Amino acid sequence: MQCQICKNNEATIHLTEISNGIRSELHLCEYCAAEQQIAVKNQLPLNELLSSLLAAAPEEEQFTSAETRRLKCPVCGFTLEHLRNASLLGCPQDYEVFAQPLLPLIESIHDGKTLHCGKVPSTTPKRTKNQIELHSLKLKLEQAVKKEDYELAAKMRDQIAEKEKQEN
Repeated sequence: MQCQICKNNEATIHLTEISNGIRSELHLCEYCAAEQQIAVKNQLPLNELLSSLLAAAPEEEQFTSAETRRLKCPVCGFTLEHLRNASLLGCPQDYEVFAQPLLPLIESIHDGKTLHCGKVPSTTPKRTKNQIELHSLKLKLEQAVKKEDYELAAKMRDQIAEKEKQEN
């Protein structure tokens, strides 16, 4: 893919911005990125991200309570002390064993979200995107009704009706 500014060099820097639900992409070569004063950072490995988050709040209650310190994975023997030192979990079972102390950390990393929703490719037809959004709204409506949050349920119902109107 060529640089979108100079149209000569190979684009090696790919920026994606999502603002108000609208996705925009910019593909630049290193020279044009420097000209635009765009600082290029390498992706931070997951273990470094966890280390920095744990270091930022070293005495978090969810990691220091006596009950939490005693937790140990029955599969790999992992403890939260290992997480503090290695910034890695030992096995997939650790997510279940340490769910309570890890949940606030995961929420802080993902802006309060704890469920993976996936991505919709930018090349997906508009009709398909609308169907995906409609399905998501219906799931949110179900959850709101289960939680007896009728105000949110009413908003979801209205959004569903608007989306269905747009489809027709």
